[in-house]
Amino acid sequence: MRAVVVHGVEIPESLLAQEAQNHPSLSASEARTAAGQALATKALLLRRAGELGLTAEPELDEDGREETTEAALIRAVLEAEIDVTSPTDAECRRVYDAQRSRFRSPPLYEASHILIEPSSAADRDVEAARFRAIELCAILARGVCTFAEMARDRSDCPSAAVGGSLGQLRPGDLVAEVEAALSRLEPGETGGTPIRSRLGWHILRLERRIDGRELPFEVVAERIRMHLESRAWGVAASRLVVALADEAREAGVAVTLGEDGRVVEGSACLGDFLGDGAAAERLAPWLAAVDPALSARLGEAARASGVEPLDFVRAAAAEFVGHADDERWTQLISAAQDGADPALAALSSILQSKLTPTPPRTVTLITRRVARAAGHSPAPNA
Repeated sequence: MRAVVVHGVEIPESLLAQEAQNHPSLSASEARTAAGQALATKALLLRRAGELGLTAEPELDEDGREETTEAALIRAVLEAEIDVTSPTDAECRRVYDAQRSRFRSPPLYEASHILIEPSSAADRDVEAARFRAIELCAILARGVCTFAEMARDRSDCPSAAVGGSLGQLRPGDLVAEVEAALSRLEPGETGGTPIRSRLGWHILRLERRIDGRELPFEVVAERIRMHLESRAWGVAASRLVVALADEAREAGVAVTLGEDGRVVEGSACLGDFLGDGAAAERLAPWLAAVDPALSARLGEAARASGVEPLDFVRAAAAEFVGHADDERWTQLISAAQDGADPALAALSSILQSKLTPTPPRTVTLITRRVARAAGHSPAPNA
């Protein structure tokens, strides 16, 4: 079973691939990253719930649906671990005074329309409906009848019964193309060109436009308070997850997810050398048999450090656990799973990394070459 490590949590590749389907992204790598973070966060919080001895008490949401046991445990952890102080009136007032332009009532407008609906989705029927709408626009332009009279007689929308009135509207209430066309009209103006939407062809009239107004502090104070509390709660939750991940890494990948998504304590393939260190005692004879070159480098490094090979191995393992990032843990787990003895394979991988000199970083300088034609010298400053 291949696995990766995210936030100190060991996650099976199969589970990661399954979870990635729930995170639509621009690329597969972004989906994998989001899936890994989601699974790791859930695992860390569920493990913390176990440490705190919490029990799940599922609640119902606004639609009457009961939350899952895992969701209830995670909610319980957050409630137990996060304590956010409610912002004072003075703090809310400072936000209000600094961002008054954000606290305005939405602009409103009143509009009417005449809908000419095609008899079918066929191109010829759509075009026929457009011609009927153009004819009605011409009649309205000549002032033969009022817009309301035309709507009552010709509109295919139920609003025909009220002269085509759509009532008082806010931005976003109508489909985008109709709303955009209305925004270009002046109050009392009727559009001269029919506008197409998925419903058909619209002849539009803007009756009235009401600009938004600045709302007094008393009206928005509670909204500001809730926003500040939510932001503070989000920051606290992020810090909690980071702290739990740090603890997991310090323990040497202390959280493992099974293929079924359940949390398992410890890593099956790393437990030996992270436990009593017995594997380190078996490493020297094993290396001498399977990797003489690495065994020789271990002996040289131990002598240079003035310690026994066993102590050098234990120090290298401790250093790895203290400093390895998720990528290095993933590589180590892969190496351990490929070995007949996972603990020895893991220690061997650590030594390979520590005793193999890091190649010097090379820098390629890109220079500008000036072509030399016969009888010509390079350009100045080339």
